[in-house]
This record gives sequence, C-alpha cells and structure tokens, in this order.
Amino acid sequence: MDINDLVLVSVDDHVVEPPNVFEGRLPSKYQDLAPKFTTRDDGSNAWVYEGNVLTNVALNAVAGRPPEEYGFEPTSFDQIRKGTYDIHERIKDMDANGVLGSLCFPSFPQFCGQLFARTADKDVALAMVRAYNDWHIDEWCGTYPGRFIPCSLPAIWDPQVIADEVRRCARKGAHAVTWSENASALGWPSIYSDHWDPFFAACVDEDVVVCMHIGSSSQIVVTAPDAAVDTMINLTPMNIVQAAADLVWSQTLRKFPKLKVALSEGGIGWIPYFLERADYVYDHHKAWTGQDFGARRPSEVFSEQVITCFIDDRFGVTSREYLNLDNVCWECDYPHSDSTWPQSPEKFQEHVVGVPDVEVEKLAHQNAMRLFNYDPFTPMGGKENCTVGALRKRAEGHDISPHHGKKSGHAGTLSADLVTASASKSS
Repeated sequence: MDINDLVLVSVDDHVVEPPNVFEGRLPSKYQDLAPKFTTRDDGSNAWVYEGNVLTNVALNAVAGRPPEEYGFEPTSFDQIRKGTYDIHERIKDMDANGVLGSLCFPSFPQFCGQLFARTADKDVALAMVRAYNDWHIDEWCGTYPGRFIPCSLPAIWDPQVIADEVRRCARKGAHAVTWSENASALGWPSIYSDHWDPFFAACVDEDVVVCMHIGSSSQIVVTAPDAAVDTMINLTPMNIVQAAADLVWSQTLRKFPKLKVALSEGGIGWIPYFLERADYVYDHHKAWTGQDFGARRPSEVFSEQVITCFIDDRFGVTSREYLNLDNVCWECDYPHSDSTWPQSPEKFQEHVVGVPDVEVEKLAHQNAMRLFNYDPFTPMGGKENCTVGALRKRAEGHDISPHHGKKSGHAGTLSADLVTASASKSS
C-alpha cells in the first residue's frame, strides 16, 4: 500500500493538560478547591491540589527534541511543543504526522485518577473526575470532531461510582476508560476479586473498552538500584505481561465474555509465547489448580477479548499469524520518548512490507474504529480526507523541525531519584 493512502489511528497518545481544565466545569461550591496551575520561582510549572505541589506537568513530553535531549523532564510548558497541551496545535502536529485519530491518556491526574481518589471528601473527588471528563470529552476531543477517541477517567475508589461515571461518559461518546494494569498495587482489591464487577458490567453494557496502560499500577520493573536506565525502559512492557496473566487466570474475562480490555503500549511480540505457555499451564496443571475454561482455552479467551497494541514491533507484525489480527491496534505515543512522531507513517510502513493490504488496514485504523466505536470518516467528509497524504497536505508549512529544550541531567544509571520520577510518569 502506498504510504500516502494509509489511514492511521493511534490508540495511545497523551495529553498534557492546559491550565483551564477545570474552569467553569465545577459546581460553584467546589470551584476554589480545583487544582491550580502555577509557575514557581525557578520557572518550572506545577499543579497545586489540596496543598500538594504536583511537578509532573509534562514528564517525558519530549516530542520534537533531538534524541540526545530526551529525559524525564520537561518541567515547564516553555520546554515542550504547544501540540502537547494546545488542541489546535495538536491537530497540526497530527496532520503533519499523517495521523487521523488519537486516544489520549491523562497526565497530572495519573492514569487512573489516583490524584482525586486520594481526596478525603469523595463528593469533591467525584466532582473533579466529572469535571476532568467533561473537559476531555467536550473540549479536548469535541473541538475537532472525528479526530479523537474519548477516554474517560475512572472514579476508582468505588466500583458503583465508577460504573455510573462510565455510563454517563458513554452517553457523551466515550467508549474507552483508562484503568490500572494492577489495581492491587494501588491499594485496591485485585482483579481476582468480585469487587470490580459493577464496573466491568457497565463497560459491557455500554460497549466501553477498559484500557490498561503500562505503568498504570504506579510501579515499574527495576532489577537493581544502580541498573542502567535502559534496563528499565527495556523491561517496561513486562508490566503488561503481568497484567495479561492476571486477566487470563482471574475469572474476569470468563465472567464477562463480552468485556474488551486493551493492553496499551505493551507491544505484541511477546504474545505468541505467552499464549502457548498459558495453554500449556492449563493442560498440565488444571487438575490440581482447579481452573476451568469450559469450551474455550486460555489462548482463545485472551485472543477474543484482549486488544493488543504496538508502536514499533517488527517481530510482532511478522508473528501476526499467531495473533487475532482483528484485535491488534497501532499506537503513536505522542508526545513521549517512545513516539515515532513525526515519521509514524514511514516507521509503520517499514513493518508492513509484504503484508496484504487488507491486514494493513486492520492494523492501521479499521480495528481501532470498530473496537472503540469511532467514526472519523463522516465528520471528515470521507475517507479520502483522512489519509496520510491528505492530512500532510493540510499541514504544509507547519514547523516540525527539532527544537532544543533543557537537556536531561540524568546519567546512564537508574538512580533512586530516577526510579521515583519513572514511577510518577507511569502513575
């Protein structure tokens, strides 16, 4: 397929929240309690909420920098591309990259809204979650119809409250919700319990995908305090492998056979062996472990209900005959350091050389559109306006040249400070 004819939809990107998120979106009695965006004496930006200063305003939002300047900062908006937080500039960056659609995960509230879950007054907490979701759906996603897949933030402290918010957001068009790869690591009941059943039931009823992003357990894989940074980055997808095992061996997928779960930014190259091993474990150990999958096998449950996602995974694409290709989606990861922006089409094309066009289209956009109830073609005036070539033509003259920012001061080993920063990024 010609690169200009590709239609690319990313199911994993990130928004750096602008200062106006909560303006006019809270009941008047809570407006003064909203998180406040501030500039500190040293020039860095922060959010302040309940007396806590949150410096993770743009962690790892390094798109557009030369690779040698990547790091776990930036710490202020003047160090990052406007497209990270300005919706109009984001569209220009997407057009320049030839990317039609984007699902954006949150930044400062943390992946599962842990920031608000820590609020003692749960009425206040819920007001913050609802205000955030209204901003995300109505303004961030709603300003440019057809360009975004809305993804709601959960009210994680109560499964029935989560369910109600999932239903409310689904009525507003959000058919994805961000969730934790390991809720027990956050201090909540695990996926092996029935605690989350009202939440999962609501997701089934409303056809909402549960998105488990790597690092959403607020944990990272660290082998040693002095391990190289590269070790941590290399092992990050292992968080998702652990989440996949929990999904397979808990009763959740079997109890809710229509539930769809996305393993966001987890890659796909590991899946063939994982599924082979799961079936082996079941065949050899079910007699004493008591597992019962009925008419299905573990690999079938996974393949039918789990959506897997990749950014840059040549081996995974090569191994696609061992995957359910109807449940595999592509990701861009803008604006983080793993992102392929602004050459995502070129990188994607390298991986699908020799792949039949019908399969390329599934990976590039068709699966994402079907699984997330996402129709970009109608508001965009037809598929012909949604291709890499058409979008890049719209973006002619938009500056995507590398820009310099504050160079990371991190060394090549995983110091204690960096472990903390990394976990903060993940959470």
